[in-house]
Amino acid sequence: MKKLMAVREEKAREYNLLGERQRRRRRRRVMAGVSVRRWTLWLMLVAAAAADLSPCATASRRAAPTRQKLEVQRHLKRLNKQAVKSIKSPDGDIIDCVHISHQPAFDHPFLKSHTIQTMPSSHPEGSLFAENKAASQNKTPSSMAQLWHQNGRCPGDTIPIRRTRREDVLRASSVKRYGKKRHRSIPNPMSIDPDLLNESGHQHAIAYVEGDRYYGAKATINVWEPKIEQPNEFSLSQLWILGGSFGEDLNSIEAGWQVSPDLYGDNNTRLFTYWTSDSYQATGCYNLLCSGFIQTNNEIAMGATIFPVSKYEGSQYDISILVWKDPKEGHWWMQLGNDCVLGYWPSFLFSYLAESASMIEWGGEVVNSEPDGEHTSTAMGSGHFPGEGFSKSSYFRNLQIVDDSNNLKAPREVGTFTERPNCYDVRTGSNFQWGHFFFYGGPGKNPNCP
Repeated sequence: MKKLMAVREEKAREYNLLGERQRRRRRRRVMAGVSVRRWTLWLMLVAAAAADLSPCATASRRAAPTRQKLEVQRHLKRLNKQAVKSIKSPDGDIIDCVHISHQPAFDHPFLKSHTIQTMPSSHPEGSLFAENKAASQNKTPSSMAQLWHQNGRCPGDTIPIRRTRREDVLRASSVKRYGKKRHRSIPNPMSIDPDLLNESGHQHAIAYVEGDRYYGAKATINVWEPKIEQPNEFSLSQLWILGGSFGEDLNSIEAGWQVSPDLYGDNNTRLFTYWTSDSYQATGCYNLLCSGFIQTNNEIAMGATIFPVSKYEGSQYDISILVWKDPKEGHWWMQLGNDCVLGYWPSFLFSYLAESASMIEWGGEVVNSEPDGEHTSTAMGSGHFPGEGFSKSSYFRNLQIVDDSNNLKAPREVGTFTERPNCYDVRTGSNFQWGHFFFYGGPGKNPNCP
């Protein structure tokens, strides 16, 4: 019996010893796995620290592009309406022919039940300068040509809309800011504070009238393709219809041509419009990039390339723009040339301009981002000073305003304004052929504008 108990005890010790060895081996394997995981985690933390990223920040960075991508996709879906027909322009643009009732304007809640006014109730009357009175060197077509016209036209009951691309939106500081101007970009000739004149980096050379009630304005604008130094700068020539003071509630309707690599992705000269009812803070946009302007014309695309443009000491091309308030309906209409009515801004968009304008401005504007602490060499107009004259400098001619009787008249007491005359300047004149006119512009950076 004792011998049997001794055998059992010996087997038990052997079993326990074997179990202890297995348990030790298992613990070593587990600890080795823990060490590997710890080592892997430590390496990840070191790598994240080297990149100045925590694991949470890394995940956040991965999520941010996804959110941005979805936001951009939703915005593109809102802007790019279903097309009846699409036309590829030689400059790479896609022009979508969208049914007139499906255009972006009708995304506005106040326009859901709006009945489109296909034509204004009346046109301004008075002395219109005939195009054949201009100098014989001028090449002024009866209707403005755009590059996409070479490959087709839009059918009736549609309007042409330049398709917005993903890269267009991504160039903006944010989806919300895409298609909008900076705050305080309107030239204020009433300001005498030199610090405010250059606060926004926008510089101007303009002619203007103020001190009365204005119901529209007209001008013939020389078209050029000015050089842009920095992609975030632009150069434009336009007319401004302004209502109110130069505060946070300033109303503005604008139309003309511009070169803006940041907005369009190239250096082409393009037709544009703009509007705001709160000095560029939250309302308004370029062209049809938000709800507001109602286009009725199927020939002209806002934001599309103008072709051809003027050449230094060569052929000169210009466009005529008229913006006026319909005395019956109250909407602000836009017309190109003598017969091409484009559409209108509904009166409810505005506060002051629902009644009339208090100032009219014509002229050029550039953005000066002051690269390397020096003045930009972004050109205004032709890039040459007004003293060089016709075929060298850019011009506005046949300046007119619309009065309260819906008559076109020559403006009285035209003033001029420029923040930096050594960079961009303006010079007015008057004669039988051109009525009130001015040459304007300049090269920006030069020995007198360092």
